[in-house]
Amino acid sequence: MGIYAVKTTASQERTVADMIISREEDEIHAALAPDSLTSYVMVEADDAAVFDRILDEIPHANGVVQGESSMAEVEHFLSPKPDVEGIAEGDIVELIAGPFKGEKAQVQRIDESKDQVTVELYEATVPIPVTVRGDQIRVLDSEER
Repeated sequence: MGIYAVKTTASQERTVADMIISREEDEIHAALAPDSLTSYVMVEADDAAVFDRILDEIPHANGVVQGESSMAEVEHFLSPKPDVEGIAEGDIVELIAGPFKGEKAQVQRIDESKDQVTVELYEATVPIPVTVRGDQIRVLDSEER
């Protein structure tokens, strides 16, 4: 059993993965279409011979890359990246959701375990710390750059 990379048409990765799984082939165990991997779907199968039989019938599937991939090579696709990754204390951010949408703020504290960031709004007359989820902010200027 191995992991194989199936070449696809760009922006059709999820469609191809769904079609491969919906065939319910005994030799195919899983299909993965990570957002960060363009034009490829990772498929766990008993051997590459199964693709010779099914890829002609799946639109947007353009072939299989020679060789197998190891679990170590695809492992990083399996764990979600925290939203606060890449954000540092002191960064200037814009809130993109919630009641303070559109406001600029400075990052005061980061809680990676909860995926939350505490920011201080720039425009506020009294500095008030506001805690928001990591996906509700966008970094405008980083002190590390």
